[in-house]
Amino acid sequence: MADWDDLRIFLAVARAESLSGAGKVLKLDPATVGRRVARLEERMAARLFVRSAQGYALTGEGQRLQAHATRVEQAVTEAIEDVGAEGPGLTGQIRIGAPDGCANYLLPQIVAQICADHPGLEVQIVAQPRVFNLSKREADVAIAVSPPVAGHLTVQRLTDYKLHMAAAQEYLDRHPPIESLADLKGHPTIGYIPDLIFDKELDYQSEAGMESVTLASNSVSVQLNWVRIGAGIAVVHDFALPALPGLVKILPDQLSLTRSFYLIRHPEDRRVERLNRFSELLGQGVRREVARLESLS
Repeated sequence: MADWDDLRIFLAVARAESLSGAGKVLKLDPATVGRRVARLEERMAARLFVRSAQGYALTGEGQRLQAHATRVEQAVTEAIEDVGAEGPGLTGQIRIGAPDGCANYLLPQIVAQICADHPGLEVQIVAQPRVFNLSKREADVAIAVSPPVAGHLTVQRLTDYKLHMAAAQEYLDRHPPIESLADLKGHPTIGYIPDLIFDKELDYQSEAGMESVTLASNSVSVQLNWVRIGAGIAVVHDFALPALPGLVKILPDQLSLTRSFYLIRHPEDRRVERLNRFSELLGQGVRREVARLESLS
C-alpha cells in the first residue's frame, strides 16, 4: 500500500516529468526521488512511468494512480485548511501565474496589499509569456488574456483593460507630427515576436495596422524599455503608463484596443476555502487597480 508521502512524491514526478524537477519542488535529492518512485512501483506491482532521455512519462497505470492521488492531495489540503484555521487571516504559500504585463504593472501592488492584510501569507508571482498548466500545478491560480479552450478548468472574467499606441515624448519631438494612422508609416514599431505570440489576443500589431515589427521581444518589459528610451512606437497597456513617465498616447481617438483578464483555477481547488478567499481578493484588486491606473493614464 502507498502512503501519502509516497503519493506526494509520485505527483511531483508526474507533474515535473523528471526526477530533478520533482526534487526541486520537494527539496529532495533526485536520486532519493528515484528510489522512492521505484519503491512505490515495487509496492504496487505496477510500472507507473516510462523512463527515457526526455524524462518520466506516465503509463496507463500511472495515469489511473494520478487521478486517485490528486483526490488524496485535495483531501489532505482540505483537512489542513480545516484543522489549521485559527483565525480570519490567510496563511501558507500561493503561486500566481500571469503574463508579464499584468505581473509587472498590476500584481505587485495588489499582492503586497493582500500580504500586508494577511501576514501569514506567502505569494509567488511567476511572470512568463506563456499559458500556465494548472494540471501540473505550475501555479495555484493563473491570470490569462483569454479563457482556455481545453481542460477541465474554472474560469472567471475579471475585467476589461485598454491599450493604445504610445511613444516617448522625446521620440515624438524628433519626428513630424502624427495626426492620422497613415502618418505611422515609416516609424519604427515595437512589439511581440510574431511566431512567439502564445495567445491571439496579444496580436496587437495586425489590429493596429503595423505591417512589420522593427524591434521585437516576447517580454512586455523589454518592449516598454525600448519605448521609454525613444526607440519607436508600440501598443501599450493603459495601466502601465502611470509607471512610465515620459510616454504619451498616440491617436487615442483613432485607435483603441480592449482586452480582458480571466482568472483560471483548477476545479478541485474550489473546495479549498483559502484559495477561494485569496482568489476573491485578487479579483477585487485587479478590477480596482486597472480602474485606478487607467484613470491616471
